[in-house]
Amino acid sequence: MEEEFIGYLVSIKCLNTVVYQGEIVGVTPACITISNAFCNGVPTFNYNDVSIRAEDILDLAVIKKPSTSPQQSSVISIAKPATKKSSQHAQSLPESSNKVGSSNSSKPIDIEQRTTNDNSVIAKANSTTRKEKNQKGKWTKGRKDEECFGSPCVEEISKDFDFEKNLALFNKQAIWDQLNSNNQKPDVIKQAEARRPTKYRHDENVIASVPVTYRQIQVPKQNYLEYVTDDGLIIPCLNQNLRKKLFEHVEKAGISWERRVELMGRAATEISIQLLGGGHRLNPQNFHQWPTVVVLCGPNRQGAMGVNAARQLASHGVRTIVYLAATSNEDVVKELSLYKQTKCPLVSNVNELPDISDLIILALCDEGENTKPYVDLSSWTNRNKAPVLALDPPSSGTPNFNTKFSILPGLPLSHSSVNGKLYLCNLGIPQNVFNEVGIKYKSPFGPKFVIPLYPHDN
Repeated sequence: MEEEFIGYLVSIKCLNTVVYQGEIVGVTPACITISNAFCNGVPTFNYNDVSIRAEDILDLAVIKKPSTSPQQSSVISIAKPATKKSSQHAQSLPESSNKVGSSNSSKPIDIEQRTTNDNSVIAKANSTTRKEKNQKGKWTKGRKDEECFGSPCVEEISKDFDFEKNLALFNKQAIWDQLNSNNQKPDVIKQAEARRPTKYRHDENVIASVPVTYRQIQVPKQNYLEYVTDDGLIIPCLNQNLRKKLFEHVEKAGISWERRVELMGRAATEISIQLLGGGHRLNPQNFHQWPTVVVLCGPNRQGAMGVNAARQLASHGVRTIVYLAATSNEDVVKELSLYKQTKCPLVSNVNELPDISDLIILALCDEGENTKPYVDLSSWTNRNKAPVLALDPPSSGTPNFNTKFSILPGLPLSHSSVNGKLYLCNLGIPQNVFNEVGIKYKSPFGPKFVIPLYPHDN
């Protein structure tokens, strides 16, 4: 008796206002078991079977009875395909059975979408089909929503996707071999492609340019070290006599020492601001850690360069302290008269120098003089651990000082590695002045005022 209800689709209302829908798979006097169960319209986890006790059931309604299979026929008729414009169902061809020669009087099988005993449902479905065909091409909100969101809930994915295993199935080497084999074109196609006009990028010139000459500066009897710029231009070194002769002609041309010292001071200021951090450090909102620069000046023209650089740094708001070894040089005295108007400190004792500074500018020694050791200053500099920037130092380096950067005027001498990284300053010397001393010159500076130099490997 209980087996008669197996397969029924039922809706069961329970005591706790819970409604279950599903297909009966088991019936006993004590409980009913349903599969593919929905609880209040929500599918149960993984569609597990649900057993409901008889005393918990308030109401039970049959939604659908199990369909009975129709009578099988040995003769299968071929349905005529229906055209798109026809609204009628495909009809069976009776003469197909006659051609076969069968005299069986059983009804052929008609394939229908759904078999039901309720005529009203069929009529409603037919009317809905005709309505949809009449409204073909028009937007029907309910029908579109049903097509998009009417699919049943799928089971949750219980197993993670293995990306590594799936990636291992892809033979990348075979794909690359196939692509490379496709690129091997016949000789005829290669010759045809070679005749095509060249296509230029947005940064290429259509007009052919002259090959770049990297050795634009040539000096007589070049037997010294060479340097190279970021653009690959070769900068030869001068010897002491040629450099002295060049600056003598520069003086005669009207570029006095006062002009050259201003240019060197500007170059030192530019490099110093970069070493201090630039705009991030020299910011009004960063006044609590304003940089301090100590300038060590000797009684020579290099010392005058240092005082000039200190004045220009002070004009940018940098705190500067000038240490002056002696005031016997006339060029230093002229620069001091301007520096004193900045109200920045001037000291002559090593003990008055600060323990901590952000940068040290070294302008103590000249190339031609006997270099003084300055033992106290060198020990203070090494304790301070701030980077040292030298202004036109001796080519062999300043004794007892660890120089990290050096600025050179015009053209460099053959400098030792103890002078650190070299920068070349543009003094604005005319080309005719270089020609007078036998130097073939073309400016390597380009858009910059100071350029870095690197030792040339060759």
